[in-house]
Amino acid sequence: MARPVRGALIQATTCEPTTSPVEKIKQAMIDKHVAMIEEAASQGAQVVCLQELFYGPYFCAEQDAKWYSLTERIPEGPTTQLMMELAKKHHIVMVVPMYEEEITGVYYNTAAVIDADGSYLGKFRKIHIPQCNPGFWEKFYFRPGNLGYPVFDTAVGKVGVYICYDRHFPDGARCLGLGGAEIVFNPSATVAGLSEYLWTIEQPAHAVANQYFVGAINRPGWEEPWRIGEFYGQSYFCDPRGQYVKKSEKRTEDDIVIADMDLDLIREVRNTWQFFRDRRPETYGAITEA
Repeated sequence: MARPVRGALIQATTCEPTTSPVEKIKQAMIDKHVAMIEEAASQGAQVVCLQELFYGPYFCAEQDAKWYSLTERIPEGPTTQLMMELAKKHHIVMVVPMYEEEITGVYYNTAAVIDADGSYLGKFRKIHIPQCNPGFWEKFYFRPGNLGYPVFDTAVGKVGVYICYDRHFPDGARCLGLGGAEIVFNPSATVAGLSEYLWTIEQPAHAVANQYFVGAINRPGWEEPWRIGEFYGQSYFCDPRGQYVKKSEKRTEDDIVIADMDLDLIREVRNTWQFFRDRRPETYGAITEA
C-alpha cells in the first residue's frame, strides 16, 4: 500500500540589490516567495520547503549589524504568521527558514515547521555554525542551535530539518533517522568550488545511511557586490537508496522542484538493508569524546 507525498523545493534569486534598505529586500523576497508557494500548491505540492534565510540575501558574506534587523520571533513574528495562513489556505506542510530572535542580541539560523492545517509545530535551530574565509561569517550572526534534532509529525509524515553546513556532519543526520524522520529537508546557501561535488554525494549518503528521503535546496545565482561565489542551485530530492527522484538543472535561476515520493519505500529499503538493526552504539564512544 503506497504512501504518496508530493514535495516541492523553492530556490529563488535575491530580487532586490543587496545595497537596498533591509526591509525593502525582505518584503520583496517574501512577496516573491508567496507567489512561488502558490504556484507549488497549484501543482499539487503537499509539503514545501524554502531556502536558507529565504527572505534575504546570504548576508553572512559580510559582517554588518544592519542585518540584525531581519530577525523575528518564531512563531510570534509576522512572517511565521503569514506562512501559517498560507499553509492553511493551500493545505500544505511548510518548512520556513528564517533569522530568529530569541531575545535581543541572541539570534539563530532557524526553520519553522508548519502543518497543513496552519498550526505551528516547532522549529529547528542550525547546530553547526561555520566561520570560513572568505564570506561565511556566520558566527557574527548566529548562536549554535540548542534544540537538538526534533522530528515533526505532520500531515504528510515525519519531517526533520538539517540546515546547510549541518550536512557535513553525519551524526545529526543519524539522530534524525533514529527520531523517525521520513523526509529530511536541508535548506542551504552554498557556492561553487569544493562544495559542489559534496553537494552531489553528502545528502544522498545521508539518505542511504538513514534510509529516508532528503530534499536538498540551494539558492541560485550571484549576489552582488560580495561575489563570494556562485550559488549554483540544482536543488533535488533523493530517495532512501540515494537515487535522485527529481533535480533542478538551473544554477542561476528561480525554480520549483516538484517530486512524488512513496514513503512506503522506506520500509522496503529497511527490510532489505538492516542498518538500524545492526548498529553497535556501544562501540561508538569515540564520536562523543572530547
